Amino acid sequence: MLNLDVDDTALQAKLRQLSERQLKWAAKDALDKTAGDVLAGIHARMDGVFDRPTPFTKRAFVIQKAHTERLEAVIHERPRNAARDYLKVQEGGGPRPPTGLETVLRSRLAYDGTITAVMPAPFAKLNAYGNWDAGERNKVMSGLKAQRDAWTNTTLASRKRKRRKTGFFVPQAESRLPKGVWMREADGTIYQILRFTRVVPQYQPRLGFYDGAEEAFRLRLPAHLRREIEARVAGLAGS
Repeated sequence: MLNLDVDDTALQAKLRQLSERQLKWAAKDALDKTAGDVLAGIHARMDGVFDRPTPFTKRAFVIQKAHTERLEAVIHERPRNAARDYLKVQEGGGPRPPTGLETVLRSRLAYDGTITAVMPAPFAKLNAYGNWDAGERNKVMSGLKAQRDAWTNTTLASRKRKRRKTGFFVPQAESRLPKGVWMREADGTIYQILRFTRVVPQYQPRLGFYDGAEEAFRLRLPAHLRREIEARVAGLAGS
């Protein structure tokens, strides 16, 4: 979270021709516009450091606008994003937290090996953002009986009906197949969809949220504040 504030006491001392209320409104509007510039800079940086960031990631931050009695604009993560912690790791580096998929597989999958991390394998279907396709994920999870919603799981009867259709399986720990989720075609051909690893992915710091945000704040706030004050002074002169 980044707080942007301004000391309105100094403004009052220098600009006596404006009332306290006008000064505060000028500062409030300048802070809000600066926060918008900072957020635009964060979006641009995401495009530069991430590979095809998703709309969910691009909407991770929101502006809490300033108030005339609280001259502070705040840029913070939406609660749903903050709970997942993935942007915090991109900012500071370190081990990636477990994903929702990894948590479900660990708790629900009938597998006697260790699942530390899960990665798409070469035959996994990816979406436009390079992530595992949601449709294929749902099919795999249902086929493995690892779906959160028990009502969507493949039943015994449906498995019998689809015996000759594509299915999914996980080799046990003693198998010679690489650890992960495999797809079996109707003709018996198998492809690996997911890889299980025992290594936690480590991220290097790369988002640079605070550095870029603070720099944008220093560069943009003075210009916005000057324009807001000049507009109000011009309004007084014309009245």
